[in-house]
Amino acid sequence: MTDVGLLFAFTAGILSFFSPCVFPLLPAYVTHLTGGTVENAQLQVERNKLITRSIGFVLGFSFIFIIMGASATFLGKIFMDYRWVVMQIAGVLIIIFGLQMAGLINIKFLMMEKKIQTNQKPKGMFSSMVLGMAFASGWSPCVGLALSSILLLASSSDTVNQGMFLLTSYSLGMAIPFFLISIAISYSLKAMKRINKYLSKLSFVNGMIMIGLGLLVLSGQMQKISAWLSAYSLFQF
Repeated sequence: MTDVGLLFAFTAGILSFFSPCVFPLLPAYVTHLTGGTVENAQLQVERNKLITRSIGFVLGFSFIFIIMGASATFLGKIFMDYRWVVMQIAGVLIIIFGLQMAGLINIKFLMMEKKIQTNQKPKGMFSSMVLGMAFASGWSPCVGLALSSILLLASSSDTVNQGMFLLTSYSLGMAIPFFLISIAISYSLKAMKRINKYLSKLSFVNGMIMIGLGLLVLSGQMQKISAWLSAYSLFQF
């Protein structure tokens, strides 16, 4: 399995979390998730409830993302005879998504937003998982571009397992900062206010990473780098 692809997916997950579509809404997500309130510049909530429901939420969106990865790879295998064409199309689309994310172009239909919302507050880990699944199934513009790029990469993977590993890596990239910052805002919201100032720059960085990924896929260098790294990898998927 491509170590480069996993690194790209993990990085894309982190930067997706810190996108203007997700990060500023974190207090609202967490208060809805836990039933807590924001008072005195901190989230007032029982920490045990925060931890268990955050874990449930993370498991929910990770499950959907991983299923998407498996599906994308399965579809890619159907067109295995046209693998080169698929990779060229994927590379071009990833570059376009990266340019859009970096703010260098503005294609309006790429910014269309679809959300699945629920007004019912979770009452335990299972309902938190359902909310996480709803979050993953709703496409916001920023997350959708990064996620679509990783799904395109998964579609050119050799096996379904490889596609699942890619999306697992993407999910971890979103899950780790989500969990850590959810805990942090139960102490203070000051860190969020500081990070908010840099969101536009992080979006640009994410776009540049996607453009780099697209160029590697388009030129065929992704496979060459992956083959070189796999010779030295301790893990073979």
